Amino acid sequence: MRGSTLLVAALVVLAGCAAPVPTGNDATTATTATSAASPSTTDSATAATATPATSPPPTTATATATPTASPTSEPTTTFTPASGYGPWGSDPVVVAVEAPDDDRDYAAFVSEATAYWEVNDSRYLGYEVDYEVDADARDPDVVVRFTDTVPECSGQDDAAGCAPYLTDARQIDRPETVYIRTGYGDDSTVNIVKHELGHTLGLAHGDEPAELMNATGILYTLPQTNATEKAFPWDDPNFTVYVDDANASDPDAAREQIRHALDYFEDGAPGMPDNLTYTYVDDPADAEVRISFADTSPCAAGAASCAIAGGYDPDGDDALETYGEYRVVLVDLDTEAVGWHVGYWTAHYLGAEADDDKPEPFRNATYGERRSEWWA
Repeated sequence: MRGSTLLVAALVVLAGCAAPVPTGNDATTATTATSAASPSTTDSATAATATPATSPPPTTATATATPTASPTSEPTTTFTPASGYGPWGSDPVVVAVEAPDDDRDYAAFVSEATAYWEVNDSRYLGYEVDYEVDADARDPDVVVRFTDTVPECSGQDDAAGCAPYLTDARQIDRPETVYIRTGYGDDSTVNIVKHELGHTLGLAHGDEPAELMNATGILYTLPQTNATEKAFPWDDPNFTVYVDDANASDPDAAREQIRHALDYFEDGAPGMPDNLTYTYVDDPADAEVRISFADTSPCAAGAASCAIAGGYDPDGDDALETYGEYRVVLVDLDTEAVGWHVGYWTAHYLGAEADDDKPEPFRNATYGERRSEWWA
């Protein structure tokens, strides 16, 4: 399909630290967490370059009828822009709306987007444009179609929207169709419509306003269930693990403790998923679980251990919807207690944030129980 696309850049954020606060020794009495950081795009996001899908016909071309009895083609109407107007001419551009039958006001999204271009036409287009949004128009110039699947567009099959790139009246084949993928929040949906209408007005990717017309952008979905409310807040149950034992008092014994803890979950800890796997890697960049040792807590003064989770916030509510990684920092611990603290945070990020939801060894454990072979 001809057209210009709008791609979505992935959103990756880090949640705040969570730390068990000791009351003497290393007893856990409280868990605190801060809100998620602002979203950022991934480094791998790339911008697609928009090109005209079809070249306008030469301005000097004329049709010549052949002197035969064969039927000739219907004459083509040429739409010549009035002075000071773009490819759509001086009449209002009539926009119809095709949308799912749900409780969202899709026509209002389109009206907000068209109003944006009416207000900013001279600034960004250099000509005047007027719109008439009539959701049920019988003979529209443009149809904005909201759909859960946007057709393949300029080689992209995962675009948030698609529209023809029009710079000349002779390119227009009424009604032109603009595709908008459903499932995004209201503000993001309006921005997608603005972006795609920009292409129908002659703007390419990267043109001003660049923040709106870039080929990739941050778009938020409709509200989704937060990770803290999910039974299993990960995309899959297979984890990679990196252990940095540089500051461990007994590195070999500490690694053995960590293996006991993760084997406990891999073997089917009570109340936890029974299909977990943990594979150890040598590069922290390849790990979803990172465990390290420190002399002082980076999260809370006096904490025996703390953890931080990273993941995805697709609906932009400053709370993670899916975890992508977590890090555990063990602070000046007896080697015999390393496994218990790793197990505690493993249960936490497998969906058992409340201690009462964790397996029995992590509920109100005494000083001695934390240093026992609790996994046996």
